[in-house]
Amino acid sequence: MVHKGAGNTSSTCSCFTTLGAENFLARVSHCRLHSPSVHQPPTDYPSHPDTPRLARRHSAPTHHGTSPRGAEASTGSWNRMRRAEVAVVGAGAAGLVAARELLREGHAVAFFEKSGRTGGTWAYDPRADADPLGRDPASPGAVHGSLYASLRTNLPRELMGFSGFPMAGRVFAGDPRAFPGHREVLAFLDAFAEESGVAARVRLRAEVLRVAPLGQGERWAVAWRGEDGEVAEEVFDAVVVCNGHCTAPLVPKIRGIDKWRGKQIHSHNYRVPEPFRDQSVVVVGFAASGIDIAAEISRVAKEVHIAARYSEDRLGKIELYQNVWMHAEIDGIQDDGRVHFAEGSAVAADTILYCTGYRYHFPFLDLDGLTVDDNRVGPLYRHVFPPKYAPNLSFVGLPFKTIIFQALELESKWVAAVLSGHTALPSEEGMMTAVREDYRRMEEAGRPKRHTHALWPEWVEYMNWLADQVGEPHLEARRRDVYDRVLKCIWSLDDRYRDRWEEEEESATVATLQRKGSICQASYRDSSR
Repeated sequence: MVHKGAGNTSSTCSCFTTLGAENFLARVSHCRLHSPSVHQPPTDYPSHPDTPRLARRHSAPTHHGTSPRGAEASTGSWNRMRRAEVAVVGAGAAGLVAARELLREGHAVAFFEKSGRTGGTWAYDPRADADPLGRDPASPGAVHGSLYASLRTNLPRELMGFSGFPMAGRVFAGDPRAFPGHREVLAFLDAFAEESGVAARVRLRAEVLRVAPLGQGERWAVAWRGEDGEVAEEVFDAVVVCNGHCTAPLVPKIRGIDKWRGKQIHSHNYRVPEPFRDQSVVVVGFAASGIDIAAEISRVAKEVHIAARYSEDRLGKIELYQNVWMHAEIDGIQDDGRVHFAEGSAVAADTILYCTGYRYHFPFLDLDGLTVDDNRVGPLYRHVFPPKYAPNLSFVGLPFKTIIFQALELESKWVAAVLSGHTALPSEEGMMTAVREDYRRMEEAGRPKRHTHALWPEWVEYMNWLADQVGEPHLEARRRDVYDRVLKCIWSLDDRYRDRWEEEEESATVATLQRKGSICQASYRDSSR
């Protein structure tokens, strides 16, 4: 597999920060918790005419004899196989729900997790890499986790659960808040793994070293190393890659950085604000994690300067804070060592803190025909299946800027249904045609390659398209509205929105009950006359 340079980008860690600023800042003036945006009826997500649609899942028949790769594909053993032996790589949220859906479809699952516990990026690790920029995730002692100590979800509980196992209305680690901290989410995932029967199948401290196709890719070799250091190899019918993408930091190239004499750190290694006390800090990146971290360190730092694209309408001091300024992106480092911004200002700073997201990183994949180019993993049919290797190789959890947990579940259901024969894929050429069309549409819209897996603003169309593939209902209007409300709150820059959310919800509930009470009383008076 070929990895190409990502260039100068400002993406965000999509595992726990799902939002982006592009084309959205101009639409947001302030946080209106009870002013959901008006949605137009969703258009169909582009699909190839060969793509089958499954009837609603509760009534969907099993189509025995249907190849998961479409009529033009070689049916081979898949026509006879309803139960596949599947390797799942990674036991974070994506891997856990993928394993559940595979088991539900009757597949056999071998589950590999490099660390000593399940939970993936939600397992907090107070350690940091020896290299503050975390440039080599494969170096000895490299830290997998990227959470900071105070991190809370930026989506409320009602958008964080899985079907049949909601997070709303339940407390798992003593944190009942609408936007809980990371420990609550980890406890939720632990409980989900136990109740779904997935936990017992996880091989902990089992690092996958190599995944390679055998023959034409109908079988796959997986080499892995256990805790004892021994390397073993097993063969599977299919592999589902769920290793996350919040481990390999993406550090942009800044002109003149060789002149910089201060400190540099990526948010991957940020844990607490204390090291920034009394410093002047430049925070690069304006996605959700950048906003959170800038607000947190502003409480101890002397000054905080945020450098971001798409910030033209917000340049200058941010009124909500005493010591935070907004700038355009960094133009370079001056000869005197000051940071120069694109709008013309310059500041002397102690630290540059990169909140610029992560690279997709699959060091164990040993195959051709699949690349990571400027953070585009491709070619992939609908972000999941590489046409050359489908359906035996798939990816769950690449897209971001959506309701992440629900997207993970829908992608997992789709993979499981394709492998079991409940639904089929187009031919390889049909999938490639769809991929090329997606790339063409992106180019025409002026979207850079690095945004390939950023779903917003077409996230609803993608979710509904996935739902059609597996016979699930379309996204509920309530969930769309809640997601839009959260977007507005995040880009209001008011970090109090999480705590105000419950107050606003309670006020709205009381107002609704009062209105209903007034109506009932009026109706009673009318009926008594």
